[in-house]
Amino acid sequence: MSIGTYLGSHQSMVISCRPEDSVKSAATLLTSNKIGAMPVLDEAGKLVGLLSERDIVRVFATNTAEIMTMLVGELMSRNPVTCNKEDGMDRAMQLMKRHRFRHLPVMDGDELFGIVSIRDALAAMAQAKELEANVMRDISIASRSR
Repeated sequence: MSIGTYLGSHQSMVISCRPEDSVKSAATLLTSNKIGAMPVLDEAGKLVGLLSERDIVRVFATNTAEIMTMLVGELMSRNPVTCNKEDGMDRAMQLMKRHRFRHLPVMDGDELFGIVSIRDALAAMAQAKELEANVMRDISIASRSR
């Protein structure tokens, strides 16, 4: 299954922030939407970074006092690794494993299409395995009835 197909059937609106947003407002967005990361878009709507809970915790651990006045652009991950909506979930899983992160922006050309999480990838892979098992079961049943 392509990432675009999966996201088209499971994901609604992409929650994002801008580099000039405060870390506090971004953390509130993450918490209120129960998400672990979000894309950072510039004024033209182009992807310029990714902000995750890990980014916030990393800075909080070293700059506790300053974090309340920091902007998203100061701690976001710049130039995030991305995948294309035509890629399969296995490709997304490979990228997340190789780079050791849990969220991956999905592009449609140079436009942000969505964001896929490791949970999404695991769910899609489990769904594919279940479908495969059902097909194998049906083949087995059909071959016995001949």
